[in-house]
Amino acid sequence: MRPKTPYVSDCFQVTTTLPSEAAAQQVAAKLVEERLAACGQVLGPVSSTYRWKGSIERAAEWYCNLKTTKTRLPALTKRIQELHPYELPEIVAIPIQHGDAAYLEWIEAEVELPAGSR
Repeated sequence: MRPKTPYVSDCFQVTTTLPSEAAAQQVAAKLVEERLAACGQVLGPVSSTYRWKGSIERAAEWYCNLKTTKTRLPALTKRIQELHPYELPEIVAIPIQHGDAAYLEWIEAEVELPAGSR
C-alpha cells in the first residue's frame, strides 16, 4: 500500500526556455516519447531579460517544465542540449524534496526504461 503522506524522492523538475510555443511543445513531446521525462508542461510567453555576450537582451520565451528522476537526469540534460536551438540553453534541475507519493511514483514509472532496453 502506498504511503498517504509526502515522501522524499529522487525526482527532479527541470526547466528550459525556448523561443516559441511550437519549439517548446516539440521538445516536451520528444522528451516524453523518449521516456526521459514523465511529462512536459509548456507555459508562456514569459518576458526574459538577460546579459548575453556583453549586451542586455530581451526576448519573449516559453517555459518547458519537465519531470524526471535522478537516474534519467544526465540523459535528459544531454538530449535537451541536442534538441535546443539556443547556443547556450537554460537547463535548471531542482530536486523535488517532497510531494504526493503516488505522483512521484508515477514519474519514476514513466521514465523507467522497458526491460531489455537498458
